[in-house]
Amino acid sequence: MADGDAYVELGRAQWGDLRKNTPLTLTEAELEELRGIDDPIDLAEVTDIYLPLTRLLNLHFTGSRQRSAAVGAFLGEREERVPYVLGIAGSVAVGKSTTARLLHTLLARWPEHPRVELVTTDSFLYPNKVLEERGIMHRKGFPESYDRRALVRFVAGVKAGRASVDAPVYSHLEYDIVPGATQTVHRPDILIVEGLNVLQPAPPTALAVCDYFDFSIYVDARVEDIRAWYVDRFHKLRRTAFSDPKSYFTHIAELSDEEATEFAKNVWRDINERNLVENIAPTRGRAGLILSKGPDHSVRRVRLRRT
Repeated sequence: MADGDAYVELGRAQWGDLRKNTPLTLTEAELEELRGIDDPIDLAEVTDIYLPLTRLLNLHFTGSRQRSAAVGAFLGEREERVPYVLGIAGSVAVGKSTTARLLHTLLARWPEHPRVELVTTDSFLYPNKVLEERGIMHRKGFPESYDRRALVRFVAGVKAGRASVDAPVYSHLEYDIVPGATQTVHRPDILIVEGLNVLQPAPPTALAVCDYFDFSIYVDARVEDIRAWYVDRFHKLRRTAFSDPKSYFTHIAELSDEEATEFAKNVWRDINERNLVENIAPTRGRAGLILSKGPDHSVRRVRLRRT
């Protein structure tokens, strides 16, 4: 079961056995609402992978609360419930957003932590105007395209137990930050932060958003598999969201299938794969747990950090 390094590796069946008595609280209709546009996840995967994961997170949440209470008792302070922060990282098109939405729903159904909030780091991208002024519009999604300080301030505010903390709102349809719109987080039991680069270390003398995480998950797969999923998703978006007149990518809906495939492969090669190889994948070893997917998008094995 051990793989000789900091992680314990478990196959799908071994991991599924750790579900114990955790009940399945999700229906097929609810799963349909939560799954991504190209993610074929089914209730069997929820049962085998995500129920054991929610059990682990519930135990970790309880331990975190106990440690916080112990420190408070030592200092002679009144006990304050400190929000638990979970980070979820991984490539574009790997399915991390589906993972985040699933955990958001499933964790909120545990009586110990009914208030669960989900924020994506897309909300902390610089507006397109700023990216264009800095000449980095083509590097959207790379670490420098995010307002790292604003993201850290937001998570620090939640972790500090502030009554409410605001985050910007990002529109995937318009491919930009929505002016004046905010998502307000009100002192949750658990905050889930999902994004490409959430496990990036901080520059010297600064704090990184992952410094505030109680636990972190990396959704992993082979680069060639993610590339295929990205192209497939691109074609599905082309037939759906991109055809909306308000879409930033409405011009792509008019391409032929061959032109669209070539466009998607070029975007993957020049932007997403480069970002994955240079910035995202190197942070995998910082995660507390790694979900490794096979070519069919299903999780084949789980690696859990020992400490």
